[in-house]
Amino acid sequence: MNGIITILKRFLPPYKKYVALSLLFNLLTAVLNVFSLTTIIPILSILFKVNDKVFEFIPWETKGISLIDVVLNNGNWYMSRLIEIHGGSTTLLFLAVALVVMTLFKTGTAYFGSYFTIPIRTGVVKDIRNKINDKILTLPIGFFSEERKGDILARISGDVNEVENSVMSSLDMLFKNPILILIYLITMIVLSWQLTLFVFVVLPVMGYVMGTVGKSLKRSSFEAQNKWGELMSQIEETLSGLRIIKAFNAESKISKRFYTGSDAFRKMSNRIARRQYLAHPMSDWFGGSLILSGNGIIDAATFIYYLTIFYSIINPIKEFSRSAYAVQRGLASMERIDKILEAQNDITETERPQKLSFEKNIHYRNVWFKYNKDWVLKGIDLKIEKGKTVALVGQSGSGKSTMTDLLSRFYDIQQGGIFIDNTNIKDVTLHDLRSKIGYVTQEAILFNDTFFNNIAFGLKHATPEEVIEAAKVANAHDFIIATQNGYQTNIGDRGGKLSGGQRQRISIARAVLKNPEILILDEATSALDTDSERLVQDALEKLMKNRTTIIIAHRLSTIKNADEIYVLKEGQIIESGRHNSLYELKGYYTKLCNMQGDLN
Repeated sequence: MNGIITILKRFLPPYKKYVALSLLFNLLTAVLNVFSLTTIIPILSILFKVNDKVFEFIPWETKGISLIDVVLNNGNWYMSRLIEIHGGSTTLLFLAVALVVMTLFKTGTAYFGSYFTIPIRTGVVKDIRNKINDKILTLPIGFFSEERKGDILARISGDVNEVENSVMSSLDMLFKNPILILIYLITMIVLSWQLTLFVFVVLPVMGYVMGTVGKSLKRSSFEAQNKWGELMSQIEETLSGLRIIKAFNAESKISKRFYTGSDAFRKMSNRIARRQYLAHPMSDWFGGSLILSGNGIIDAATFIYYLTIFYSIINPIKEFSRSAYAVQRGLASMERIDKILEAQNDITETERPQKLSFEKNIHYRNVWFKYNKDWVLKGIDLKIEKGKTVALVGQSGSGKSTMTDLLSRFYDIQQGGIFIDNTNIKDVTLHDLRSKIGYVTQEAILFNDTFFNNIAFGLKHATPEEVIEAAKVANAHDFIIATQNGYQTNIGDRGGKLSGGQRQRISIARAVLKNPEILILDEATSALDTDSERLVQDALEKLMKNRTTIIIAHRLSTIKNADEIYVLKEGQIIESGRHNSLYELKGYYTKLCNMQGDLN
């Protein structure tokens, strides 16, 4: 029950109106069902002539007789009068019409009871997915190095669906099935308290058994959803690495891996479904026992009505038990979703941010940083003057990309500080900081959208003229207008319809349009062929004019003209200077140049 309350407290407040309306119509449905089914008694009495008793009208205010007995007696008296006046056939017709009309009303209220739950269902799903999406956008990049993409996709799809079912089941458990059960149970007590006593004997036993099964179901569901996340991760890896899979003839290996995981998920799902369906035999056994014990306590027509009411109560009892299991599955999924929603963001913003201006320099002051245990950067101290081009070189893992990630506060340093004009970057807003920085990375990160929207990405009011001018600077305009729809042509998933050089030039055009004061080039030409590199390098040189530029490079031939080169090794700056002076030192930089054949 605590789990149900927890789920409803979190997700229902925006939809209280719909909950109230659904509750009202569910109550009307139960009442109308009871009254519509009461016509079964006189119909059976008339058809089979099972009741020859003569009834006298009893005044409603008569003392010593219960109101229920008075209602039943006077109902029979009224039915006898109808038969006397209009005959059995006409009375039967009246009863049939009454049954049809009341059934229509009951069907209508049942429809509206479900109608008003639909906005709750769709709204809750929308709210959860929006919260997950917003949380993903606010979490630091470091969080996703610990998580698999496929598992996150599984949480926003499969787990959210489980929570949706759980919310609807919670509504049924609190606002629908209890109402139906209560109304039907009161009716059964009125008809025969002896038979109904059996309900109170068996119901607690059923509740205990279902509760026990439900707890184990939550554990199993949590494991199953984790396995589903693994499968989604495998699919994501397969889509991303399809070229390599085919190139290495590894289809059978990937297929076998997926089959193994899929079979394990199937077995888990089987166990969960079998436990869920325990609700059916338990409730059916309950009903069968009650029927066998009831014969002879009440008259035949009333007993058939009692059975009808009883079978009406069986379905909400079944749904109640199913709902209990669905809630447990939803709670298991909610735990997985909460791993994202409740994740802590270490990148916090100051309550009193300073205004950031860049007029002098960027200063790394004794910067120490580590991702986990080992230090990645150790006592970095360097100053980048405004308008200068500096290059960071070194082997993979030396800390080059980490330095630029720290400047953008994708991560926060553990010791030291990074300052822009003597203002610590932690003392300004992330938006203010990142608005001054433009990126061109080795892998051009583009979106499944048009050329125009990719170039204008992140800018609210970019004009077509500005986008075209940026594309011209990036040497991209000619191949864009050669496409079918020009700047409105969709470039495909991750720019898959373009060549590597074209993707990179779109990325450069995006940086040109942003017009950042600080430009970061992360091995921007290392993955290109010679012709593409020439076009891209030309575009980069235009982009770098009058900007402070930080270049991360493996291909040292591209940074010979840098104003300053910093050589990193194992997280420390071991050499610095211009290309010629560094090369003449015959040190580590010279060794790197010679390894690549980039001689002086």
